[in-house]
Amino acid sequence: MAAALEQAKRGIGQTSPNPAVGAVLVVDGEVVAAGYHRGAGKPHAEVECLAAVRGRVPARAVLYVTLEPCSTVGRTGACTDAIIAAGVREIVVGAVDPNPRHAGRGIEILRESGAQVRSGVLADECTALNEAFNKWIRTGVPFVIAKCGMSLDARLTRVPGEARWITSAAARRHAQQLRASVDAILVGAETVRADNPRLTVRGVYQARQPWRVVLSRSGRLPRTAIVFTDRHSDRTLVFGRTTIRSLLRQLGERDITSVLIEGGGEILGQALDARAIDKVQIYVGGIISGGAVPAFAGRGAATASEAPRLAGVSYQQIGNDLCISGYPEWHERPTAK
Repeated sequence: MAAALEQAKRGIGQTSPNPAVGAVLVVDGEVVAAGYHRGAGKPHAEVECLAAVRGRVPARAVLYVTLEPCSTVGRTGACTDAIIAAGVREIVVGAVDPNPRHAGRGIEILRESGAQVRSGVLADECTALNEAFNKWIRTGVPFVIAKCGMSLDARLTRVPGEARWITSAAARRHAQQLRASVDAILVGAETVRADNPRLTVRGVYQARQPWRVVLSRSGRLPRTAIVFTDRHSDRTLVFGRTTIRSLLRQLGERDITSVLIEGGGEILGQALDARAIDKVQIYVGGIISGGAVPAFAGRGAATASEAPRLAGVSYQQIGNDLCISGYPEWHERPTAK
């Protein structure tokens, strides 16, 4: 299953609105074929893996797949049909299909065909691989990552006249991998006016360009901005007066499964106040800025007990910078007595 997971990782950022899935075929303890899902409309991992087999599939072969094989016909045929037709009699599944309409159905069909099926092998790792898809397929709302590069005093700007960047070039290259993994990047109008960002993926091999989403109350944006004039201009969306939650639902209806909020502080603060953030990835530069713009410029929590704590926290030093990621744990707000 670990080998299947490595295959699945090759499809991260390429498969939306489908999940990233990997599969390997094992005979006598050796991997004889492998495959992964390369993109929506392309063969699923199981089909690609079985297609790589030379000759007939041996009766003693075991198919390992990170996600329960699909049992319905969509852009492609049902993977359960392909597995049965290939004569695979033993299948090991990582995570069960998160779609409530299909969960467990693929496993049931395979067992009814006479195949032996085990599930739940490295289930946590297989589930975590598709955290964005898992949320979107259940709720219709994209998975939201809040990302920023801030100073030690939690500012997004440095003092006037200083260099633009708070974090190092190495940290910014690291963040490009995050951009490459999402469907859309969200910024506020002030970020477009002040920084004129490209919001493109750079330095990542074969990366897709995410949608660029701008939230503007007034709709008054510089038409000469890069997001409206470069070769990716058809990948830019502008939304007017709407709430973060309404915006996210509209993006979900467009089959956008993941959104990276990059700024500025006002948009990050709105998302925090709306409890719309599923994950944070914050790059902390080794400077004290004293700048005017806080990283999360919202109302904030009334008390420390109301503030979300991070679960699954990880820390990574990148040069002189620190990358902190984790998942906010949202608690019910206390009600007035």
